[in-house]
Amino acid sequence: MSTQNGSNGGPLSGIRMLDLGRYQAGPRCALMFARMGAEVIKVEALKGDESRQNGPTVRGQSAYWVQYNSGKKSLAIDLRTEKGKEVLTRLVKKSDILLQNFRPGTIDIMGFGYDVLKKLNPKIIMINASAYGQYGPHKDKVGFDPIGQAMGGMMSLTGLRDDPPTKTYFPLIDRITSLHATIGALAALWEREISGEGQAIDVSLADTGFTVNEIPIAAYLGNGHITERATSYGGAENPLGGMYATSDGFVIIAAGNDNIWKRMCEAVGKEEWLTDERFSSRAARAENGEAINDVLATWFAERKMTEVVDYLSDFSIPCAPVNSVEQAAKESHLHEREILMEVPDPIAGKIHVAGKMIKFSRTEMVVGSTPTVGQHTEEILRDIAEYTEDEIKELDDDNVVARS
Repeated sequence: MSTQNGSNGGPLSGIRMLDLGRYQAGPRCALMFARMGAEVIKVEALKGDESRQNGPTVRGQSAYWVQYNSGKKSLAIDLRTEKGKEVLTRLVKKSDILLQNFRPGTIDIMGFGYDVLKKLNPKIIMINASAYGQYGPHKDKVGFDPIGQAMGGMMSLTGLRDDPPTKTYFPLIDRITSLHATIGALAALWEREISGEGQAIDVSLADTGFTVNEIPIAAYLGNGHITERATSYGGAENPLGGMYATSDGFVIIAAGNDNIWKRMCEAVGKEEWLTDERFSSRAARAENGEAINDVLATWFAERKMTEVVDYLSDFSIPCAPVNSVEQAAKESHLHEREILMEVPDPIAGKIHVAGKMIKFSRTEMVVGSTPTVGQHTEEILRDIAEYTEDEIKELDDDNVVARS
């Protein structure tokens, strides 16, 4: 495993990305490129990206920051200055991708809109991630992950029927938007091999919010069907696709189709259900769910969580423990498959960061440490932007860049 920042043999080795992203959707896309071996240059303010201060912390280091920026190089620069803009101009000419998630129009005011970038480097790919997109009725508005969950109707279907609209704890919309950006950029890199030209990519949180809710929306647009939230997490309404209390926790099951239903009947010793007309189809089982739920609720309550999961898994019934964060952190799957990996850290000493979420058969995912502010400024200026030592010192003296 590499713990070096930058390109080191991953499938995207040789690709260079300029990451002007902030918070999550943009930086997470850049992190995916870093994990796949691209050289990702985090362009941040002289005092560092404000997300470096986000909690929770581990021995003084932001656990938030490292999940989105480990394995990148840090260039600390004042882009409000003409000399700072000249540095970025030189880097654009030698990069494959520029990512930004400012409000639409801001990057143009800074002097680095796509029309400018493609003149500097016709092959460059620009990723624009924003709240509502580069065009549309709300393009000038700002927003974060919850706006996607709210606007697309997702919050109206999350939780139970009597609950107020509910958002997920983790930033689902940010994460999916970052994947849209990653997939789009990879496709643009491939297309560039054919056309020889780059292009601009436009992804937004609002777009993602609608895409995650596309089945209920399509059903409504098609025939006016209204999708409603469930009244319980399982229970009589959905006895084979919900959560059950065990003696020491909860287990969730997904046993809705006919084949799994047969295995479930065998597992709980209710083979007679297989010939019961009340349960002859998925629709019939839903209609008579209370009879199933009464038996299952008792069956689960008499057993421990791990016992249930192991037993039902032997019958190939999809199920899992409903873990707390503490329990999830101890799961063998997390560590054996290196989903989080402990790496050296300049502040915490060691810290867990996003690991190998994709497994390649030949090329390694590159899991790196988190840079200090401006850790690679001198290297980038010298080796990529081709500044002399005297010119670098002048930039430093003029507070255009910061080094650490």
